Amino acid sequence: MILDLPLILETRKNHALEHATLHLLARKYKNQSMAGHSNPTGFFLLGDIPTDDVVACANEAHTRLTAGESGLAVHEGCGTNLVVGALLPATFAWMPLRGARSTFWRVGLIPFALALALFGYFLSKPLGPWLQKYITTEADLGNMQIVDIRLVRKGVHRIVTK
Repeated sequence: MILDLPLILETRKNHALEHATLHLLARKYKNQSMAGHSNPTGFFLLGDIPTDDVVACANEAHTRLTAGESGLAVHEGCGTNLVVGALLPATFAWMPLRGARSTFWRVGLIPFALALALFGYFLSKPLGPWLQKYITTEADLGNMQIVDIRLVRKGVHRIVTK
């Protein structure tokens, strides 16, 4: 399956570790803006967080995911949720309008398009976390290890995995 190709699987595992690390950091830094970006070799953590705390939370996140706490791999602030929350309502709203032959018909279809957009919005709420759980993250880290955590520049940490 495509999700099990090496570069994709490594990115999904790092994405899970990124989310778990963000969950743990968010408990300590409640009002701090944070974000992450995963790739096959690890992830970047964006936020003005002391390196010692990043190290501690990343290691704890790795330990907890390895112990089976797969719920840490799903995060409400994930880009997957944002994309699904925007794309699904927009697509549903566009569907009835795409075949309209005149502006008159498009205007008449606006209430229907809005109703479909609302349906898409509500459908996106469970779909985003489902996509994270089964497609964009992999909570089973296998033998993945954290090999380095370093401050790249103020507000940017690089977590390297292998």
